[in-house]
Amino acid sequence: MTCIRGIPISGEPLTAVSQPHTGEVSDLNQQVWVLQGQTIVTVPRSNSVIPVTVTIVPCKYPESLEQGRGVPIYLGIENPEMCLSCEDIEGQPTLQLKEEKILRLYNEVEPVDPFLFYRLEIYSTSTFESVAFPGWFIASSDKGHPIFLTSHQGENNVNFNLSINA
Repeated sequence: MTCIRGIPISGEPLTAVSQPHTGEVSDLNQQVWVLQGQTIVTVPRSNSVIPVTVTIVPCKYPESLEQGRGVPIYLGIENPEMCLSCEDIEGQPTLQLKEEKILRLYNEVEPVDPFLFYRLEIYSTSTFESVAFPGWFIASSDKGHPIFLTSHQGENNVNFNLSINA
């Protein structure tokens, strides 16, 4: 199977996943994702900061989604076990962190679009585009602010470094 950093490429046969891949995310300003309450915020990387451990599982049925946008993945955090989701709140696509088991999403009989993101890797950075809201990407801004969804790529930081543990 062909993989990019341990995640299968769309169109390739998928083997069963028993454990999600884990790692950490940072933006181009060296801010890492941390959990504050029920929200993921970005803070500068330092020895006193413990980044949240992200969990990643590929979509079991990538052929049923739009091709060429990236690898469809579920994206969550390890502890507590929660997943990122995109919902329409008052007419605005909004990023949510929900109590959800990532392997339950993976084992659904069809893709669970609100929880899926197209991960497009260019060189050493990745973008995470919402499957439910095409053209909307996970973004970060100033330190201490939550990550969010944006459709304005040039105005917001939508490129992230995803370090997956071996």
